[in-house]
Amino acid sequence: MAPPQAPANGGAAGHGGIVNVNGGGVDGGAAPSPSEAESNNGAGGRNGVGNSNGVDGGAAAAANGNGKQRADSRRKNKKKKPAVSPKDKYWTPIDDEEAAAAVEDGGEDGRRPLLFRTYRVKGILLHPYRLLTLLRLIAIILFFIWRIRHPHADGMWLWWISMVGDFWFGVTWLLNQVAKLNPIKRVPDLALLKQQFDDLPDGNSNLPRLDVFINTVDPINEPMIYTMNSILSILAVDYPVDRTATYLSDDGGSIIHYEGLLETANFAAMWVPFCRKHSIEPRAPESYFAVKSRPYTGNAPDEFADDHRRMSREYDEFKVRLDALFTKIPERSDAYNAEAKDGAKATWMADGTQWPGTWFDPAENHKKGQHAGILKVMLNHPGDEPQFGAPASAANTLDFSAVDVRLPMLVYISREKNPGYDHQKKAGAMNVQLRVSALLTNAPFIINFDGDHYVNNSLAFRAAMCFMLDRRDGDNTAFVQFPQRFDDVDPTDRYCNHNRVFFDATLLGLNGIQGPSYVGTGCMFRRIAVYGIDPPRWRSDDFKIVDNTNKFGKSMSFINSIPSAANQEWSMTSPPADEESIKEELDSVMKCAYEEGTEFGKEIGWVYNIATEDVVTGFRVHRTGWRSMYCRIEPDAFRGTAPINLTERLYQILRWSGGSLEMFFSHCPLLAGRRLNFMQRIAYTNMTAYPISSVFLVFYLLFPVIWIFRGEFYIQKPFPTYVLYLVIVIVMTELIGMVEIKWAGLTLLDWIRNEQFYIIGATAVYPLATLHIVLKLVLRGKGVSFKLTAKQATSTVNEKYAEMYIVQWAPLLIPTIVVIAVNVGAIGAAIGKAIVGGWSILQMADASLGLVFNAWILLLIYPFALGIMGRWSKRPYLLFIFFVIAFVIVAGVVVAIHVARTGSVRFHFRHSGGASFPTSWGF
Repeated sequence: MAPPQAPANGGAAGHGGIVNVNGGGVDGGAAPSPSEAESNNGAGGRNGVGNSNGVDGGAAAAANGNGKQRADSRRKNKKKKPAVSPKDKYWTPIDDEEAAAAVEDGGEDGRRPLLFRTYRVKGILLHPYRLLTLLRLIAIILFFIWRIRHPHADGMWLWWISMVGDFWFGVTWLLNQVAKLNPIKRVPDLALLKQQFDDLPDGNSNLPRLDVFINTVDPINEPMIYTMNSILSILAVDYPVDRTATYLSDDGGSIIHYEGLLETANFAAMWVPFCRKHSIEPRAPESYFAVKSRPYTGNAPDEFADDHRRMSREYDEFKVRLDALFTKIPERSDAYNAEAKDGAKATWMADGTQWPGTWFDPAENHKKGQHAGILKVMLNHPGDEPQFGAPASAANTLDFSAVDVRLPMLVYISREKNPGYDHQKKAGAMNVQLRVSALLTNAPFIINFDGDHYVNNSLAFRAAMCFMLDRRDGDNTAFVQFPQRFDDVDPTDRYCNHNRVFFDATLLGLNGIQGPSYVGTGCMFRRIAVYGIDPPRWRSDDFKIVDNTNKFGKSMSFINSIPSAANQEWSMTSPPADEESIKEELDSVMKCAYEEGTEFGKEIGWVYNIATEDVVTGFRVHRTGWRSMYCRIEPDAFRGTAPINLTERLYQILRWSGGSLEMFFSHCPLLAGRRLNFMQRIAYTNMTAYPISSVFLVFYLLFPVIWIFRGEFYIQKPFPTYVLYLVIVIVMTELIGMVEIKWAGLTLLDWIRNEQFYIIGATAVYPLATLHIVLKLVLRGKGVSFKLTAKQATSTVNEKYAEMYIVQWAPLLIPTIVVIAVNVGAIGAAIGKAIVGGWSILQMADASLGLVFNAWILLLIYPFALGIMGRWSKRPYLLFIFFVIAFVIVAGVVVAIHVARTGSVRFHFRHSGGASFPTSWGF
């Protein structure tokens, strides 16, 4: 049986209508697909009021007059056979016997059920995939044996460089490939999770507590509308409302973020009940209102059209209020400063007090990098009992009388900044969140987001919990990583933002070893794993959770919270943050000096002094002996924004590649301890050393320069045999890729974009990253600096994908432009020499092989060439015309040079005669 793709619609499928927003009504047409019905049945039992409310879904449906319809729908859905997704047709379950045994024991003797199913690739694809890998490895070995036996070239120095380069390419390919030989897919069972943890006699839930971390810095480069949408989607997630708390870290100390969060908390009081009442997906309003029609899965279709129109108006007004903060706050501050008459240009809060963070006009102790710590509880911890909203009235047309209107806890944090300390950017901010949340809620699980990512599937938190709570290896699972998906990426994904080969193939391969790497956002952690505590399977008999209090700092309240965090069934009511005792502790753990003499940034929390703190932190957790899980569900769990501007994308890749090399030299995976699986360390080695390949790759890409100026020049003789080996190896690589596309559920375009942007990265940024790390090692300088990736604000851009057509010239564009010029020149020179050179058929064949290589390189760099064309790239055929013109110009130059030397030009092939033309004809 193919694996049922993880549940998706976020709630009960009481009605299968299609919501037509434009028409303002609900059509009773298309019913949900069998797989959707199964998902809804499994996880949406309380969806009328949201699973977080502690109110039975049947009661809510009855309250809305839809109880009978919903029951009938459930009976019908159970009879339907789940649909098989095209992505799942090549996967087969491998835990049938274990699952059947788990059903028979029924969770007796306190045993937890199996909360996910495990699948592997069917033999019809897996065996050819492995065989092709083996055959390619044999071909590579034979290739090297042949080259060693034939050390012949026009320049032996070139032969040696190519030998070392080819050997490195072979090694890196093998490192990359072996990690994908046993891909494993695990699919959460949300229906069973609900049955075991939600369907309790008292109507409450036993799901563990969860703290959510969101990080942002700049409301301009990271538009605030993204961050607030992220928070709204988290507040509305389908998880017990009294068991989640959200912490926003504003590392810029901006009053814009603070007052924007106040506006968001007020808007959430209407938005979250609306989501629960109508079971809408996604629960980020910007994304939700962008789609004009979608299936309706709520319980009040008669009220939906009016409610939708009201919420749409409220959201538009909410965005206006957010935008107004950029002028409202300065105007208010100017008014207060005029009254104060003390000469200071302070930034003022609405209550008439000065903002303790960064001011619009920077001043001592009120500027970026220097301000006091700030902690504000925006929404207090809710009670355990549901609180139903008010019925519709003349003042409020939204009827929430059958909906729990409680909101999860929401906290604003801006840590202390002092110019005398290195604040360690995002990693430092998250470690402060770690300590603050431990004092307030101390949830045993944590999930973190970048400020531009939102919850796209309201069941995502529950999906991750299926892995954490599973009885097989749940206790030894440190984190669950979701793939990154993005909105507003052009349909062709020109710059490979989706990176599907990595997320949908490589991470599934790692899932069959010790687990996927941590990729920075959309990841649920077990808190004690982040604290650097050993997993259960590696603990000795005399194990202590806290073996050394000094490494955690001087806050005894924080240290005492650590053992409680190890108990995933532990529940705590958050203490008021304004109590003097807890206030002092919170202020202490937010201070810059708190981490002095501790292990924070090393063996505790997120790792410091490296650009890719995410990968290194995940590596440290794996090295301790923990494992991780990969969770891919539909609809996508989370979505975010990605840079669609070429220069911004290259800067992003520069940070990743430079950070990867830093990790290779500072945290070498090959030297990790015995707790790291051997294949896992091979995978980490590949993930950190890959930029080195660019040194040899750039050499190959620029090799045509020699041919242009010297004519025939071979790096290996006999050349035809050399080319034959290369063709065999390349063809086998592509065959392996085609099989991988099938089992990973990719498209051919995904594969092509991956290859294209690897070459672009290898010419534009990987050499720079490699050079930077070499200089760092030699000169003991700093590592790759963190550059915040600018995001496009959709509300201020009239043209879709406008950022993609903007050319931001930067030095890192130059190397790839040179590669393009060299290969265009090589093709043009070959045409010119063919015209005047009198080549033999063999020479023509050799030149044709070279031209194929040049054309292939230009095809791989095609997205880059479009990027530097700016708005002209809207007509891609122009690029082809430019190339043809360039070929003709270069060929004309070659012919002209020949004419200048000989006084005439003769067009001919050897042994075939020809025709001579006088130079007066203009050649």
